[in-house]
Amino acid sequence: MPKELAERIGRHLVAAGTLIDEDPEVALAHAKYAKSKVSRIPVVREAVGLAAYHAGKWSEALSELRAVRRMTRTDAHVAVIADAERAMGRPERALDIAKETDTASLPKDVAIELKIVAAGARRDLGQLDAAVVALQGDDLDPKQRQPWSARLFYAYADNLAAAGRAEEAVRWFLHAADADSEEETDAAERAAELAGD
Repeated sequence: MPKELAERIGRHLVAAGTLIDEDPEVALAHAKYAKSKVSRIPVVREAVGLAAYHAGKWSEALSELRAVRRMTRTDAHVAVIADAERAMGRPERALDIAKETDTASLPKDVAIELKIVAAGARRDLGQLDAAVVALQGDDLDPKQRQPWSARLFYAYADNLAAAGRAEEAVRWFLHAADADSEEETDAAERAAELAGD
């Protein structure tokens, strides 16, 4: 790739990454521009897939992230792929993806995220107790403070609440709030709402 083109593509990818949370549609436009110039580079397809996911364009996200999976032979985005299947109303497919994936070979944060997605798929199917059980394990330890702990504790609490186990849900929302040093969740508010019921 010529240097000038590489720099232009790089600027668009940086813009996509910067805007993905605040304006995913614009991020997607930047990523699509890069794809229009160099469609065979995995990081470009990854940018399109993730921006499409954040913009709620599930089919496009699936197409792009599956392409990345084929190109790189890695499962780095398997949880996002499964979640996009859920968003398209296919929780069974999300569960199939989770079952087919060798979670031991995944980075820990991806394995945890896939576990959360699989529990959500169980919940989509009305299997509330199974959703709760799906999140149990060694990682569900309130003494742990891993980067994924707040998300895992929150998902567990949310599924407990959905299963009608409010008292346990309050306790786990509080664990999630304690673990959420970045304040990315509304765990404390959820705990207060449930405790007030």
